[in-house]
Amino acid sequence: MSDLIDDLVGIVPGSPLDALRAKRPVARSDAQATYDGLITTPADLDRATVAERAALGYWVAALSRADALAGHYRALLEAADPGVRAAIDAALPEALTTGPYGAYPEGPLSVEDEDGLHWVAPPSLRDAIGSRLSAALEHAHLLTYRPRDSSPDALQTLLDAGWSTDGVVTVSQLVAFTHFQLRVIAGLSVLKEAI
Repeated sequence: MSDLIDDLVGIVPGSPLDALRAKRPVARSDAQATYDGLITTPADLDRATVAERAALGYWVAALSRADALAGHYRALLEAADPGVRAAIDAALPEALTTGPYGAYPEGPLSVEDEDGLHWVAPPSLRDAIGSRLSAALEHAHLLTYRPRDSSPDALQTLLDAGWSTDGVVTVSQLVAFTHFQLRVIAGLSVLKEAI
C-alpha cells in the first residue's frame, strides 16, 4: 500500500524501506488516513477551508525547510487558491529563522532560554489573505520556532481573528500533523540513503 510519505521519500514496492514500513501497517495506514481526513477529504470545511489547510501545511513545511513536503502542499495550495500561494511565497523569506526559541518557566531549564524572531504577518500578507489565515500562520510560526511560548493567550489570538473553538483545534492538528510528516519523511530519507 503506497501513501504520500512513500511517494515523497521515493519508497518503491518491494524495497527494503517498503518492507520496513510494512512491519508497522497500522502506523502507515493511520498516517495516510489522518492526511486524508485533514487535507484531501476534510469532513468539516467550516473549521478550515481547503485553501487554509493547504496553506498551513505549506507554511509549516516551508518554515521547517522540508522541501519535498513543502512542494506537495504548495501544489495543493496553488490548485486551491493561487493568490494565497503567491502571498505566502512573498512573506516566507522574512519568516524563516532557526530556533527553537522561547522561555521556560523559571527553574533549571531557564539556562536554555533563547530569544528569537517573533514573526507577525506583515500588512501586505494580511491584506492578501485576511486576518483569520494570517493569525493561523502566526500561530504555526510560534509552534514551529517558539513552542515553549505557546499559551492560552496565543489560542485566544486565533479566536479573536475569527477561528471557532473547533477551528483552533483543526489549526493545531494541522500544524502538529505536518511536523509529524516532516519528521517521518526526514527519518526515512536518512534510512534510504543508508540502505
